[in-house]
Amino acid sequence: MLGKRGFKPARGGGGGGRGSQRPQRGRGFKGGRGGGGAGRRGPGGGSANKVMVVPHRFSGVYIAKGKSDALVTRNMVPGESIYGEKRIQVTNEEAESTEYRVWNPFRSKLGATIIGGVANMPIEIGSKVLYLGAANGTTVSHVSDMVGPTGMVYAVEFSHRSARDLTNMAKRRPNIVPIVEDARQPLRYRMLVGMVDVIFADVAQPDQARIVAINAYHFLKPGGWFIIAIKANCVDSTAKPEAVFAAEVDKLRKESCKPREQLTLEPYHRDHAVVIGQYRVKKKKAT
Repeated sequence: MLGKRGFKPARGGGGGGRGSQRPQRGRGFKGGRGGGGAGRRGPGGGSANKVMVVPHRFSGVYIAKGKSDALVTRNMVPGESIYGEKRIQVTNEEAESTEYRVWNPFRSKLGATIIGGVANMPIEIGSKVLYLGAANGTTVSHVSDMVGPTGMVYAVEFSHRSARDLTNMAKRRPNIVPIVEDARQPLRYRMLVGMVDVIFADVAQPDQARIVAINAYHFLKPGGWFIIAIKANCVDSTAKPEAVFAAEVDKLRKESCKPREQLTLEPYHRDHAVVIGQYRVKKKKAT
């Protein structure tokens, strides 16, 4: 269950529970406990040293513990890499093999968010996610792994060039619906998207708070969660990043989006922050 905590201001990383400690650049990601299996790195995985994969505290995410620890997701399409990421084969005591894909936080803001120590992660097994700014599908593929076959990812991308890669990937992942449209115009894809549990936005536009709000109005369930990656330079290149983040949080509040937590993404993404919150939260009745 996700904790309903008050809004947390930006922080540079740190704790967040087992399995979420933040690594130093060039060092492995450490943390997490639980059951798992020992295995070897698959093709493209480099060293054949044994690796232990254990569950992360967030649903659908795991930690590969070896010479250097790494965040991984269970590969829905074994034998296939999406962006050249390493794959790890794990065999359990019953000789059953499972493949995991290493999640590179320098290539994914959501991956950096998890490693950075975020307290809540509403994307879980079975979630329906509206992903705005899907690009060529790097992070979308890991979200696809996270939600599994019972979940769904509606991936919106405006660039036709990036959408080609996204569409080709979706052919082998039935839980991804690629949508080549402008996220500013949600009515254009209203017939393709149902009500969702989570909106993740990485659109890098000056009006990104408005884009999240208008999509939430059409598709996000009351009490549903939003995750927005804010790139300060794309909003206002003349202001300090901290001022930009604060202004965007204020805009979200005015649109019935209640921030719960804010996290900076250094050192993985410079001048970026992620804000996680809920939409149209019901007020508790006074007793």
